[in-house]
Amino acid sequence: MDLGLRDKIAVITGGSVGIGLAVAHALAAEGVHLLLCARNEQRVKEKAAEVAQAHGVKTVGVAADVSKAQDIERLAAAAQAEFGGVDILINNAGTGSNEKIMTAPDEKWQYYWDLHVMAAVRLSRGLVPLMRQRGGGVILNNASICAKQPLYYEPIYNVTKAALMMFSKVLAEEVIGDNIRVNCINPGLILTPDWIKTARQLTEGSDVTWEQHLDKIAKENTPIGRFATPEELAHFFVFLCSDKASYCVGSTYYVDGGWLKVVA
Repeated sequence: MDLGLRDKIAVITGGSVGIGLAVAHALAAEGVHLLLCARNEQRVKEKAAEVAQAHGVKTVGVAADVSKAQDIERLAAAAQAEFGGVDILINNAGTGSNEKIMTAPDEKWQYYWDLHVMAAVRLSRGLVPLMRQRGGGVILNNASICAKQPLYYEPIYNVTKAALMMFSKVLAEEVIGDNIRVNCINPGLILTPDWIKTARQLTEGSDVTWEQHLDKIAKENTPIGRFATPEELAHFFVFLCSDKASYCVGSTYYVDGGWLKVVA
């Protein structure tokens, strides 16, 4: 199926690992040129080169911390300088938290607010004008099932991802007149390096392997009984970026193997 994405330009935050890197490969396979953003300059440039070599598209790696307004300004400028515009924005950068509401300091709340919410706000402000110049575009915000169904050990993550989901809804209403479609994706259990790292730490010195630990989590929580690969999730991102999803506007989509316990 031709998804009509060849020679589009996409910006992906958190693009050097996990879900972001999988989305990069999936879009590049459709002929999309990419600007990948991550904090680690060496890794993002290496991964950009790998994607370019694998798929024959122009891919640029830019080091930026999207929790900082000045880095976002530099990222938007790089998109203009390198590609002359943008068609797709994937707000993917983020990470889990671990705290209690009663003891978490303001600084931690502020950091996650800037990373999960203000990064999407600022990048949208910076890149929507470039999309307008090209006749439209797509913005996808990667939130989490925790925006609807919280994990209680990470309240800050839950709250900021819920805010990102609402931001997606209101931005969609504001820019659809410019032919810019905004949607939100709430993944469930995706086998990212972070999950593996945590599982290794939790099972170190025990009789349980990290694979057994994650298998137990999946079977206890999801009807499908397993984690998804980042690549499985990436296919859904690609679909929502394409004209095949032309009537998808302002919605949140759960890709969670049935984990969500309520009707969304």
